[in-house]
Amino acid sequence: MTRVEAEPAAPQEITPAIWRLAGVIALGAFAGGLDTSLINIALETIQREFHAGIGTAQWVASGYLLALAVSLPICAWLGRRVGAARLYLWALAAFTVISALCGLAPNIESLIVLRVFQGLTAGLLVPTGQTILGQAVGPGRLGRVMARLGIAVTLAPALGPTLGGLMLHSLSWRWLFLINVPLGVIAILLGRRYLPLAKGASTTPPDWIGYGYIGLGLPLVVYGLTSWGELGSPDGARVLLPLAIGVAGLAAFVRHATRRAHPLLDMRLFRDPGYVAACTGFMFNGALSFGSALLFPLYFQLLHSDGVVATGLQMLPLGLGTAIMLPLGGRLTDKYTGGPVAALGAGLTTLVTGAFALSDHPGVVFVQFLLFGLGMGTGLATTPMMVAAFGIVPRDRLPDATAQINILVRIGGALGAALFSVIVARGLSEGAEHAFHTALWWQFGTAVAALLGTLGLWAALRTSDAPLTPAHPHSAGKA
Repeated sequence: MTRVEAEPAAPQEITPAIWRLAGVIALGAFAGGLDTSLINIALETIQREFHAGIGTAQWVASGYLLALAVSLPICAWLGRRVGAARLYLWALAAFTVISALCGLAPNIESLIVLRVFQGLTAGLLVPTGQTILGQAVGPGRLGRVMARLGIAVTLAPALGPTLGGLMLHSLSWRWLFLINVPLGVIAILLGRRYLPLAKGASTTPPDWIGYGYIGLGLPLVVYGLTSWGELGSPDGARVLLPLAIGVAGLAAFVRHATRRAHPLLDMRLFRDPGYVAACTGFMFNGALSFGSALLFPLYFQLLHSDGVVATGLQMLPLGLGTAIMLPLGGRLTDKYTGGPVAALGAGLTTLVTGAFALSDHPGVVFVQFLLFGLGMGTGLATTPMMVAAFGIVPRDRLPDATAQINILVRIGGALGAALFSVIVARGLSEGAEHAFHTALWWQFGTAVAALLGTLGLWAALRTSDAPLTPAHPHSAGKA
């Protein structure tokens, strides 16, 4: 017999110790997220200094993103093995050291190799930080705490182009890497003091066969989608072949994991319809966020002929709207639960993207207003989805859930960026306005898909046998 969602309890007080814990994790997540977009704006400068081809220089960014995908599947096992907080500090220390080495790289080849290792360490930071918070904070306050982490995760990529453009205007590109060193050192010192440095539990050996499947399949899917966006056509060697092998690898991993007693990632979590709906929302929300981060800089540069710095400044309302709404989304989640709040945020995003698509020749002020609204919708939807998903899974499966969610966000982001770039590239033959008008309608469709995921999550929570409210024991993550 099903029961509807119970009335949520009053939000619990958050102690200073919990805020310090969230602040430490947010600082490390900010450093890792900043590097995702900060370097993209410097690729042309790096190419000129090292006298490299554009294809070679592109691997400074692509190598980092592919390495992120490689490390995500193993972080759940590593977190259980050595302890989530210890893994976080080791990954942060390695990221900081490698950032310094990137800033001192003598040639393009060494920079690419260092960026791969940097991506491997950065891929561990966000899911491990989410695991630490999910296990330490408890129900009734997780929304507000996760919102602080969400500010760092979402604001860093949004600020990357602006900060990178301003730094390149007066500093060497090497400072785009060296800026991570003081951030990392401060986060490590604070982490050693405030993080719960419990040792990991003994666990089964890693599922190397499963890791081989997903460790090959996931980066190939990301690479194929990224290449599709760069080339604008489904080239066989760089798009279709990697995609085919990557999808086969992921399918083999799922088949292997469902038959193994102790898989690398627990696929049994997908038996819960609420968790499936949350993951669907996350994947399309990732496609919308990453795709918009690529679409609108092109919009300003091709339609308004803005330069790099001006484009970065034009993008600020998007990140600002997200940063403003994340804390409100967290408070509403702790008070009303995640389902309705996530649906409200996704609904706002859908309305804004629809207004974008319906607008003909929008003025600069109106575009800024819509970007701000898009950021608000994204900020209002992200944290509630995360909290609701964490409430569904048992406490000891949180490492699996954080890894799976971040993997789906990465796949969705690669798909969204590729899709929007291909639509714009193909539409330019009929004029820039036609190209972006078409892309904005696809953006609206992506927002609708994310909305359907959040509505499915809300419906699943309302009809669950265990009402997932902040006061309910199951929402604390107990097995």
